[in-house]
Amino acid sequence: MTDQEPQRIDVHQHALPDFYREALARAAVTQAGGRALPDWTPAAALKTMDLLNVRSAVLSVSTPGTNFLSAPAEATALAQRLNDHLATVAGEYPGRFGYFATLPMPDPSASTAEAVRALDTLGADGVILLANNQGTYLGTPGQEPLWQALDERGAVVFVHPSELPAPPVDAIPPFAADFLLDTTRAAYLLVRNGIIRRCPRITFILSHAGGFLPYASHRMAVSLANDTRRSPLDVLDDFRTFSFDTALSSSPAALPTLLAFARPGRILFGSDWPFAPARAGQYFTNGLDCNADTSTLTAINRTNAEALFPRLATAGPRTFREPPAPVRVRRAAQRTAARLVFKLLQPGTD
Repeated sequence: MTDQEPQRIDVHQHALPDFYREALARAAVTQAGGRALPDWTPAAALKTMDLLNVRSAVLSVSTPGTNFLSAPAEATALAQRLNDHLATVAGEYPGRFGYFATLPMPDPSASTAEAVRALDTLGADGVILLANNQGTYLGTPGQEPLWQALDERGAVVFVHPSELPAPPVDAIPPFAADFLLDTTRAAYLLVRNGIIRRCPRITFILSHAGGFLPYASHRMAVSLANDTRRSPLDVLDDFRTFSFDTALSSSPAALPTLLAFARPGRILFGSDWPFAPARAGQYFTNGLDCNADTSTLTAINRTNAEALFPRLATAGPRTFREPPAPVRVRRAAQRTAARLVFKLLQPGTD
């Protein structure tokens, strides 16, 4: 990969259209996961993508999704508007953007209908589902029609955390720790209640390297084996059917665990921009570049995602014009500085 050729496919990048921000403001929602809502435009996204050597990004709407709306009809209407808008963005920037459709969970019927519309009519690249929706977790009873529709279509399901259905702890912002538990809970229930086995054509991507799943997988497998009378090895096999993104997770501490746990082809690049600022994206991107061998890096950056998103696979580096020399020099300097910062921040060996 060179500084002149954007190569990565980012499966964890968020969009906040103005009309969505306005809807949140009307409901007095000014932050998500303990962080202020960031600014977003397609132009700003492209600027950060070029800095991180990202060729294409799959956009999604982060927490709270439509969960802040109490009326199911309003949630459905907002999900439809978001999906129509992101379909337009993807069409205006071919090869640069795909998108995961928002579904009005926890209503499984309305969510199934919108998933079918988004995938079959709008051409969405998959759907995003929050780990819990108003306290109802993925994998709990009553969601079978949605899983069946997604399985029939071989859909990609991006599982993103939300705030826990419990009060936050003072001085611990939800994005820092609670989000990881939220994703882990959803993964646990999807395996425990058999969704993974009944719907083998769904590709589940767990954000942020699966939360605590890779690190605690054996501990959870023993618990599930005792609960379900299954073999711990069978449970671990189910856990390893998940795919994972690297957003905020490609550190020298976390990445080796993910690489040791995930099956080949199941790790994908993620940045979490704009909720994670460009500096954070650079930091963790450098962690990936410094701690993965060349073949692994190529697979994570691009080829694993190309297998899931065919329309993005055709958008090769030749699609993009080389930026002017001053821009290339500035970006190269930014990357060099970011790599130096990354190295300086690593703990010693004593």
